[in-house]
Amino acid sequence: MSEIIILSGSPSENSGSDKVLLYLGSLLEKEGLSVTHLSVKDVPYQDLFEGRYNSPSVVGITRLIQNSKGVLVGSPVYKSSYTGVLKALIDLLPPDVFEHKPVLPLMSGGSASHLLALEYSLKPLLASLKAHNLKGIYLINEQIDKRKDTPIIDEELLQRAEKQLNYFIHLVNRQKQATPVFLQQ
Repeated sequence: MSEIIILSGSPSENSGSDKVLLYLGSLLEKEGLSVTHLSVKDVPYQDLFEGRYNSPSVVGITRLIQNSKGVLVGSPVYKSSYTGVLKALIDLLPPDVFEHKPVLPLMSGGSASHLLALEYSLKPLLASLKAHNLKGIYLINEQIDKRKDTPIIDEELLQRAEKQLNYFIHLVNRQKQATPVFLQQ
């Protein structure tokens, strides 16, 4: 069982938000947490297009999320919102899939003018699935260098992202301590 699920909503092969999610996942692993990366690209398009909520891929994603201690969800901004393919996947998940889980939302966009997409689209979507949303991280594409090991190149933004991640880790660890021993097996 993975303690942390990282869900990427980017359909792009060379995604800045994916690169940042992978980087944050590596920081979580350095803290001793097990991480599983999931992408909308991993789900057969037929499942998404035809709304196959009981397909093996969707059932597997649901189980991974439900058995996790926390989730990071990231998406680029498309038309002032998260990607349609992420919404297609979210629509197939149970309405309480994120219940009792800290969720760190992340979005990347072309300009600061899309900052509110995090507050007005992604966070409400996650809250509708009972997520305990953290503040979240918004990155402008020019703050990301996909070729670097540390892709967040703006130092202030990097510090804010690490602060959010540390708070996320704190909540995950607190949740692990509150879980009865027989449920941790």
